[in-house]
Amino acid sequence: MVLGGGASRGFAHVGVIKALEKQGIKADIVVGTSAGSFVGALYAGGYDAMALEVIALGMEQGQLRDVTFPDRGFVKGELLQDFINQYLDNRSIESLPRRYAAVATDLQSGAMMVFNRGNTGMAVRASSSIPGIFQPVNIAGREYVDGGLLSPVPVRVARKMKPDLIIAVDVSRKPESVVEIRDTLDVLAQTITIMGKESSQTEMREADVVIRPDVREIGTIDFAARKLAIEMGEKAAGESLPRILALLKEKRQRKPESASQGNP
Repeated sequence: MVLGGGASRGFAHVGVIKALEKQGIKADIVVGTSAGSFVGALYAGGYDAMALEVIALGMEQGQLRDVTFPDRGFVKGELLQDFINQYLDNRSIESLPRRYAAVATDLQSGAMMVFNRGNTGMAVRASSSIPGIFQPVNIAGREYVDGGLLSPVPVRVARKMKPDLIIAVDVSRKPESVVEIRDTLDVLAQTITIMGKESSQTEMREADVVIRPDVREIGTIDFAARKLAIEMGEKAAGESLPRILALLKEKRQRKPESASQGNP
């Protein structure tokens, strides 16, 4: 499962997971960017949809936002890192029940960085550090910012992990569909969306299924719309279920044939 970036719209990922779990569908591999890395880390850590919804509806912005004197960002991000690590009992990425990867951008080189081992909270923090708002995250002497700059919906990263089926969830607002740009965060989020639009569209063509919740009305930091985002995610996933179930059935039917032919 590939969970894309989208700030508060990322709560829709919880609804998608909820709809899939109702049909007994659970991902073995989770890859996320920005908000998707946040939800994805908790999901990879063993939290089911019900638990994710409880966490989402119970959290407050203050739990994640440690405002500081604006050096290279207004938010340090340490609270976000600690939040994830606390819920995961400080387990490293390689210790999580599901295979997990978070995508970030190397600020110096402009290259994509895939975190698939090490401190889970720090990886989520790096993946979620919107430039100009969050301070860059220093890991092993390199500085990282939001993965959405390069890979808003990191399907290719997931493809390299060799899954049977890739379900991608796009919670971005298409630039042309934005109703209102309300504040500085919306400006930055819109800029990131525009920058990643072409690469995102190209990558998503490589997914088996793309789920697009209708989150156009939800702002970048609209925590009050969490419940709506979850509902929109569940609705969109429900509409995609016939195709997902058909593809899963097809994959299962192919496996015995491959085994009988001696294929890996």
